[in-house]
Amino acid sequence: MIRYTAEHFWVRLEAGGTAVAGITRHAQDTLGDIVVVDVTARGRQAENTVIGVVESVKTASDLHMPLDAEITEVNAALADNPALVNEDPMGAGWMLRLSHVDEARFATLLDEAAYDALTAG
Repeated sequence: MIRYTAEHFWVRLEAGGTAVAGITRHAQDTLGDIVVVDVTARGRQAENTVIGVVESVKTASDLHMPLDAEITEVNAALADNPALVNEDPMGAGWMLRLSHVDEARFATLLDEAAYDALTAG
């Protein structure tokens, strides 16, 4: 199951309270060609904490933790090839692996229809 944040992160819940997360297709379309993904935070992070930055040819934008969880892995492939976020933002361009995800809080994030409505304007 995938949910979304108003800060343009997607989160895919996996087994055992773990999740994978990254920026949405809408976010990467808005940013343009991504040239740097720098996630500086590790370990337990609070929701909305700035955890790094993504830079494109147009601008730089802070990355905000999508929900309270522990960052257990950052996609190392993005250091050499940040364009993976443009090519496949919800696949090979993932940014974070998370553990200790509160499934009840996850369920309150936006579903696809609500996220689409948020970004329609």
